[in-house]
Amino acid sequence: MTIPSPGGDGLAAIGADPEAFERFYRRHVETISRFVARRVDDPHTAADLTAEVFLAVIDSATSYRPERGSELGWLFGVARNVIAAEHRRATRLLRASGRIAGRRLLDADDIARIEERIDAEALARRTYQALRGLPERTRTLLELVAVDGLSVADAADALGISPVAARVRVHRARRAVRLALAQSESALV
Repeated sequence: MTIPSPGGDGLAAIGADPEAFERFYRRHVETISRFVARRVDDPHTAADLTAEVFLAVIDSATSYRPERGSELGWLFGVARNVIAAEHRRATRLLRASGRIAGRRLLDADDIARIEERIDAEALARRTYQALRGLPERTRTLLELVAVDGLSVADAADALGISPVAARVRVHRARRAVRLALAQSESALV
């Protein structure tokens, strides 16, 4: 699904047309905010990463190719890359300094709203903990399909794998997750 824009440039227009970007942003900000909130547990980081995703979109809008997958699949791929880069950056910083510094200040309402979103996604984070036994790329594929609602083909496109390989991995991953959740549930009883 591409955004119609003056001149027919689709997503390419959002890099140069503030109105096209605003329409794109308003249509996707909630989805991306939820995507980020499921993957981080700090409100400052969640707000910053959501903004970084849309900055990355402005910079890379001309790279979107509709024939390679949906706009939403492309956007999730951008978000995934931004989050992965942040995890790498935070890991390097933690190793070097032992702490994270330099957060931008949020007012109390911003923090409360982001904390509510993080709390709302707590169950999803617990589910992610149950998925840790899966290989990283398989787990990411399953998240894109089962949690973020992408089709298997769009998720495959976001990860750069074939749709056939993605279908096989999703089937095996769902079976493994059902078994792991059943085992963890029986351990709680």
